Amino acid sequence: MKFNKQTLRFAACMAGIFAFLAVCARVTDSAVPTSAEASERPVIVLDAGHGGLDSGAVGKSGVLEKDVNLSVVKHLRQLLELSGFRTVLTRDEDISIYDPGVEGIRNQKLSDMDNRLEIIQSYPESIFLCIHQNNYTDPKYFGGQMFYNNNNPDNRTLAQIMQARFAQLQPGNDREIKLSGDELFLLKSNKNPSLMIECGFLSNPEEEAKLATEEYQQQLAFTIYSGVLEYVDAVSEQPESAWTDEEAAVISEYNNITAE
Repeated sequence: MKFNKQTLRFAACMAGIFAFLAVCARVTDSAVPTSAEASERPVIVLDAGHGGLDSGAVGKSGVLEKDVNLSVVKHLRQLLELSGFRTVLTRDEDISIYDPGVEGIRNQKLSDMDNRLEIIQSYPESIFLCIHQNNYTDPKYFGGQMFYNNNNPDNRTLAQIMQARFAQLQPGNDREIKLSGDELFLLKSNKNPSLMIECGFLSNPEEEAKLATEEYQQQLAFTIYSGVLEYVDAVSEQPESAWTDEEAAVISEYNNITAE
């Protein structure tokens, strides 16, 4: 019963957070940080996994991974841009981004991944976040998990921070961060701080139902957003300079709710 009450309060808080940040943006004409210039903040490259004919994982009730990924990314973009970050999306609609004229599913997938990597590498000082949903044969598994490569020393820090944020959002999620190898092409092929975020399991009926709702997609977006702020603060040469007063207040409220 406590979890249900917490969930309702969290959802109400999320609606208030989005409204609050939007008001801040209107009042100031833009959400330019007061304690750190926007130009000092890293570009955030957001990759909504799959797209187009590549649906990714499919839940038992038909929820498509590609759709959840894109929705979370769009909500996340809104939050980041309201806070003064510049964002770049590898896709902002339901498409694959392989080159015109490429034929065959395998060749299209390879071209799609190469083009995503090209976008990432166009912003060498950026943070790269790849958004996905998990799937497994056993429906009992649930919860988000972070995958990182060791080709950047900050990747582990980013993964640990984000995993802790997801543990706050998802009671009972005791998953640990996982080091990836060559199997995750976009992580191994770029040197920027990078993370693959598996938000949850579409193979778990209860989690699939949540992942299909815009309210939960907003919660996921805010969880990732708060992790980004914490990470930027952690690696900043001037700690606590990454957050505006407004952001700090919002994060504090978020922490109070998820700690209950």
